[in-house]
Amino acid sequence: MYKSLVKPIMDFLIALVILLVASPVILVTLISLSILNNGKPFFFQQRPGKNERIFRIIKFKTMNDKVDASGNLLPDSERLTGFGKVVRKLSIDELPQMINVLKGDMSLVGPRPLLVEYLEYYDDVQKRRHNVKPGITGWAQVNGRNTLDWQSKFRFDVWYVDNISFYQDLKILFLTFWKTIKRDGISAEGQATMTKFTGN
Repeated sequence: MYKSLVKPIMDFLIALVILLVASPVILVTLISLSILNNGKPFFFQQRPGKNERIFRIIKFKTMNDKVDASGNLLPDSERLTGFGKVVRKLSIDELPQMINVLKGDMSLVGPRPLLVEYLEYYDDVQKRRHNVKPGITGWAQVNGRNTLDWQSKFRFDVWYVDNISFYQDLKILFLTFWKTIKRDGISAEGQATMTKFTGN
């Protein structure tokens, strides 16, 4: 009952409250990034959701679009802006995803939605992470986040799918808040984001 009824209602109500309470922060960030990113404050990208249904995720844009001499984007760590670092440090970049939660694309808690290109690389067990809605935070995020290797991250994701409960979600939300304050596991060493998954 929790998974099919209570969790979706709780997601919607909490996401709505967060958007209302955080609206001043969202407005300031929106204006600042609009100025710094040439009128492009948001980052949109296709991601696989529940049952691998593709949806468009929305986040605040923390990296610029600088390219090298060949026209390829520079590494993430070189494109992450100064203000973007602050936005990420405080996890403000995740706030627009509350809109995804309101739309029903995402949940507050669940496996993080990864890149569409990764779908072809998952084994049968790893694919089970798509049996539930993806989340803004998840069991993997509170157990290492970007410092985890891919195999460990997928194990945590699948464990969550098999152990969803009201208590587990509350625990993850509390640990997320605590780790955001402590800045635990934000990036792998030398990276602005997690390195790409290229298969098992």
